[in-house]
Amino acid sequence: MSIQTDSRRPVPDRRQEASGAPTLIAVALASILLPLAVTAPAVALPDLTVDLGAGVAAGQWVQNAYGVTFAACMLAAGALADQFGRRRILAIGAVVFMAMSAVAAVSTDIVVLDIARALQGVGAAGVLTSGAAILAASFEGRKRTQAFGVLGASFGAGLALGPILGGALVNLAGWRAVFWLNVLVGIVALAFMSKIKESRDPDATKVDWGGLVTFSGSLFFLALVFVEGGESGWLSAPTLGSLAGFVVFMAAFVAVELRVARPMFDLALFRNPTFVVVVCQPFTITFGFVVLLNFLPPYFNGVGGQGDTASGALLLPLTLPVFVLPLLVGRLVAGRVSSRMLLTASSLLIAVGSLWLVVLEPGRPWYEVAGPLLVFGLGVGSAFGAMDNAAVSVVPVERAGMASGIFNTMRIAGESVAIASAGGFLTSLTRSDLADRSPELADQAQRLAGEATQGRLDEALAAVEPARRTDALDAVAASLTSSMHTAFIALAVLALVGAVVTFLVIKDKELADAAG
Repeated sequence: MSIQTDSRRPVPDRRQEASGAPTLIAVALASILLPLAVTAPAVALPDLTVDLGAGVAAGQWVQNAYGVTFAACMLAAGALADQFGRRRILAIGAVVFMAMSAVAAVSTDIVVLDIARALQGVGAAGVLTSGAAILAASFEGRKRTQAFGVLGASFGAGLALGPILGGALVNLAGWRAVFWLNVLVGIVALAFMSKIKESRDPDATKVDWGGLVTFSGSLFFLALVFVEGGESGWLSAPTLGSLAGFVVFMAAFVAVELRVARPMFDLALFRNPTFVVVVCQPFTITFGFVVLLNFLPPYFNGVGGQGDTASGALLLPLTLPVFVLPLLVGRLVAGRVSSRMLLTASSLLIAVGSLWLVVLEPGRPWYEVAGPLLVFGLGVGSAFGAMDNAAVSVVPVERAGMASGIFNTMRIAGESVAIASAGGFLTSLTRSDLADRSPELADQAQRLAGEATQGRLDEALAAVEPARRTDALDAVAASLTSSMHTAFIALAVLALVGAVVTFLVIKDKELADAAG
């Protein structure tokens, strides 16, 4: 995927600048939908799964299905945008996204809802890839930095508003309202898309279907590894079989990409260490953020005894900085602080916030958790937008579309892996700790751990003898909290390693040369 530019193009006049405003608004509004489809359902998940009678594994696929197809179809959507027009794919992606949100909203079966979520991820891929390429083609220099700051703020708005809107909608109208919200926001976004100037790549070739199929298969089996690992055990036949499937499909993907003339995933770009570190930033910046967004609300709702709205509101110290900071960074920091220093500082803040989160305990006052969540949010918010800009700036402008596609694929793949792996490991750690802590609950540890991780504590305890429920509640709460603490420490180590690698490997001169 590439973006055609003309180096002789004059400086945009005021009419051109004015026409850029609707473009930015349309892309920003469409982009708000994408994180909103993750954060709001995370709060609604306990009610959703109980209402549809879904088991733990089926409940996990409400989020996993969306993330897997989102990441897998990213680069294919980019290729289609280059071939048939970026505005067209942006609009089609938004329509698919909205239609599948409506299907999810009226679903009465968890399988139908999971399938709708998978197709919703396909639409999301069209929105994100074409939207980022449109911004890269429409803005230059400082204005591009500011435009990507707005894009980062759009993601932040979806992340910040999702938990509290999701909680409020569940309380007011039930979990189905969470999916209707996507339809309403999407209609507003579509109204602005006609103002976008169409662009395409005249040299674009057909979609790399071999790469799409093998990459999709590898992500599906990787997600399945973590689902089966938490459900059946890490050395069970389903888990090991899923791992083998991931290895086979990933090897096939690499083989396909090395053979095709215009691959969907240009492996040659990975010869540049700066590019590798930049596109891997989501694994240190957003990995932990997505874990907190998906697993803290069920914790607050279940073990913490908070309502849906309160569970979402408790995340505001984490999510509000992600909404505000990208705009401030784009306006105030651009040209003054290097990308290397900014991204390094972001990872360090995340490491500090993660380690500080071990203060989390059931019944603790909200302000004791607000501090570490705020520090974590400052780290993520300062990197949003800056990561996107660095990804398209580390390569020549004619490769910006491919770089954007690869970066966003890594971002969504990292988020998908984060949700699947955290769910599997939290269930596994909680089950093991609960069996050791309360041997009398060992035969129910698997079920209790899975239900508690998804915030369905009442459902989990309903099968426990009434005389033992209070002790069982205390034991489950202690085991899940211990598992959360282990996860926080792991996230801190990951972020610290990311900070060190970012500082040592990224070369600011390469970013400046490519952008210039």
